Amino acid sequence: MKVAVGFFDGVHIGHRRILEGADVALTFRNHPLSVLAPERAPRLIQTAEERFASIRACGVESVVALEFTRDLASVEPEEFVRRQLLSLSGQIAVRCGDNWRFGKGGRGDAKLLRGMGVAVEVVPFAEYAGGRVSSTRIRQAIEGGQIDAANAMLGRRWTVSGCVVSGKGVGRSIGYPTLNIVPSDLGLRLRHGVYAVELCGARCVANYGLAPTAGERAWTAPVLEVHVLEGGVPGAAAGEMKAEFVRFIRPERRFASFDDLRRQIAEDCRSASRGGFAATGA
Repeated sequence: MKVAVGFFDGVHIGHRRILEGADVALTFRNHPLSVLAPERAPRLIQTAEERFASIRACGVESVVALEFTRDLASVEPEEFVRRQLLSLSGQIAVRCGDNWRFGKGGRGDAKLLRGMGVAVEVVPFAEYAGGRVSSTRIRQAIEGGQIDAANAMLGRRWTVSGCVVSGKGVGRSIGYPTLNIVPSDLGLRLRHGVYAVELCGARCVANYGLAPTAGERAWTAPVLEVHVLEGGVPGAAAGEMKAEFVRFIRPERRFASFDDLRRQIAEDCRSASRGGFAATGA
């Protein structure tokens, strides 16, 4: 049995190399730093369930997700191998990245596994633009509005899910009606601004932020206001929807008038169309 091990936040192109051909993925439901050093715990690219779904989409039959606790952190590496890895099957082969560590003090690594008679394949890391692909680098790209770079490292488009809510009617009144999505479980601090996105296959332009031009009617928490460029979005009246982010267009700003906002939205729509909506794949 081949067992891929890691946290796999984002399930990026490097993670996919580790997961390739694995029967089982052993991971944690919560990030270890959320227990050991909460002040240093990263903002996560995906929720736990999104991460597990992405792992299964790589062809992995089963995901074993452990709850990381202080008790688990105190387990000696050798005991961790016996309890968590060798309990999966009588004969296993582990696939991991070169920075994977486990057990008390992070003492466990590929060398220790081999010393216990466990077959190990250390998978080389993936590269993008001359640097190592990592979840940290992807988080920084998303939060900085570098969606194209983030998507290239993920090997797919980054997505935001949320519930559709009623709007203020401002967009419709100026000729650009929007579908308004309140993001759910958005761990990252997405940059406020205008993006090219796709919704149910429809090409769109969207503003993520507070819509400050609306004045007293501005949102009190960030909302994704999506304007469909052509046609409509099937089933968009209610419920949860998922937006695929294609590209950052410009920062959010407050305009002096709705006429100025209308002219800028027209330019945003042209920018989104000019830039294209080519798919991102591994």
